[in-house]
Amino acid sequence: MTAALPSLALALLCLLQAAAQVPLQPDLDTEKFAGVWHVTAIASNCSIFLKMKDGMKSSMAIVSFMPEGDLTMKLIWPLMDKCQKFELLFQQSGQAGHYIGAQDERDLRVMETDYSNYAVVHEAHHSEGESSTALQLLSREQDVSPQILQRFMELLPTVGLTTDMLAILPKSDQCINDIR
Repeated sequence: MTAALPSLALALLCLLQAAAQVPLQPDLDTEKFAGVWHVTAIASNCSIFLKMKDGMKSSMAIVSFMPEGDLTMKLIWPLMDKCQKFELLFQQSGQAGHYIGAQDERDLRVMETDYSNYAVVHEAHHSEGESSTALQLLSREQDVSPQILQRFMELLPTVGLTTDMLAILPKSDQCINDIR
């Protein structure tokens, strides 16, 4: 057990260092960023995601901000014949566009956005000894331009992800009525 502690500390240090190198959207405007987004593509090294990615469909994320600056993200995923809902709360880190998971060890960063078409969100997660990284392409509409998708794919190697970890999610209207 004692021998494993230095390895765990080194792994956590590497995760924090990698997250620290992730760029942030300068001066994130939370009012413009809030609202409904479609999750149109995801890349992740998470073992669970990699097993499920080929069967996933586009989902929806509703982003809102609390008066103190914390971020709430409601996710609606079409799974099989039902809609699965999740709600995540992230506390403001003190740096615009950077949030820390309130319930678990998540680090969320808005890397870039034009507010009206797309956003790229980076998430680092550590649980039960496994660290993972995810990059999500959010769009205001389910369709995303080839240029935006290309930009997203260019960002993958900058956060240690590869195209074999990528899922471009097919459109789905399955949970559209569950948005609010």
